[in-house]
Amino acid sequence: MLMAMDVEVGVERWEKRTAAALTALAVLFIAVYAVPILWPSLPPDWRTVCAAANATIWVLFAVDYVVRLHLSSDRLRFLRSHLFDLAVLVLPVLRPLRILRLVTALLLLNRRTEQWTRGRLSLYVGASTVLLVLVAGLAVLDAERGHTDSNIDTYPQALWWGVVTITTVGYGDHYPATTAGRFVAIGLMIGGIGLIGFVTGSLASWIVERVTATDRPAGATKADIDAVLAELGALREEVAVLRGVASPPTQAAGAAGRSG
Repeated sequence: MLMAMDVEVGVERWEKRTAAALTALAVLFIAVYAVPILWPSLPPDWRTVCAAANATIWVLFAVDYVVRLHLSSDRLRFLRSHLFDLAVLVLPVLRPLRILRLVTALLLLNRRTEQWTRGRLSLYVGASTVLLVLVAGLAVLDAERGHTDSNIDTYPQALWWGVVTITTVGYGDHYPATTAGRFVAIGLMIGGIGLIGFVTGSLASWIVERVTATDRPAGATKADIDAVLAELGALREEVAVLRGVASPPTQAAGAAGRSG
């Protein structure tokens, strides 16, 4: 039991130590993925640098997964609970599924947010929604550009498609024509339902709380409580003084009764 606890502590310690570095790598990964897509005329040498950086960071993501698996006390349970992580690490080895590499970057950016307060979590979810649209735009443009039936040829068009899709408006002026682009659309739809629902729900909850707080009478402030306590202290002192004044005559009357 103690050994298992020590191993789990080792996993948590590893995650804490690598959190900042992996977050920076995830951001860098998105950047080196985006540059060749946003800059089609990128010189071949720089394109090679981006590809090498992409592959290197991908290997580091895999190393992180292997280390956490090795440190886990129950490796089968770890594999069962991290099957999606494993899939998005292994499947992008196939070129048609390389878009899934972005999912790993997003998963690393999402790590350990369940303990955040609602205010911080709302800010995080809002930022995640924006990031999801930006990344989905990159992925769909990567899949659609150059395809004969494609109507998404520029990043602004891809962003417009992402906003229309995640908000479920669905104008239909831009849509993916490739299989890979449609898988991106499915992911954006599934992720967007949860994120947009959370954002709208949190906004509605905040509005209700503000209205309720406005209608409710203000509670006692610390100054009010201090004033009441001071007043009680003064009354207590007055009672003590009155008792001290009344005590001698009572004692004198008792003494006179005994002498009589």
